[in-house]
Amino acid sequence: MMEKIRALRNREAKILGHEDFFESAVTVPIMEYQGEICIILEERTSWLKKNPGEISFPGGRIERGDGSALDAAIRETCEELGLTRQDLEYIGPLDILLTPFNVLVYPFVCLVRKNAVIKPNFSECRSLLYVPLAYLMETEPITSAVAVKLVPPDDYPYELIPRGRDYPWREGSYAQFFYVWQGHVIWGLTARILQHFLSLLK
Repeated sequence: MMEKIRALRNREAKILGHEDFFESAVTVPIMEYQGEICIILEERTSWLKKNPGEISFPGGRIERGDGSALDAAIRETCEELGLTRQDLEYIGPLDILLTPFNVLVYPFVCLVRKNAVIKPNFSECRSLLYVPLAYLMETEPITSAVAVKLVPPDDYPYELIPRGRDYPWREGSYAQFFYVWQGHVIWGLTARILQHFLSLLK
């Protein structure tokens, strides 16, 4: 047993309970477009099961065959934008987004090289948005917050905890950001990641 304990010295820390979460990875792709530095976002097609019609970064679920979250983000970006890995210059990671609804998102910043030709996958992407970085830096998002509460099930073992059904459960709040650009609303996880990225540039 002591050998197993000592083996923990070489262990890399992960997010506790990550195996119970939906783990995904996205890129924040940046390129020069019509003389401006822009962030590329996707308008999702209306027939997708998850978040149809919403604005998102390229990305998706981390698959077993992916070597890392970064590999997954780049793979998904290439599939959705019709790019090759050589078309992308990896810059670095952003903070991992842990949500109260069992979703983990690993975001990464990438540059799209000038000579890259983007060919969107229209089975997933209805259109692309090239949002000027200057506009986003100058724009304060609309903000709100959603209350987060613990709601135990009917068969919860209240008899095992102090005060039983009267236990004072903690409550939290989940910040929401909204950016509006040319009639499109960027919100949800995408806006959370976008706001974080922009804050690092200020």
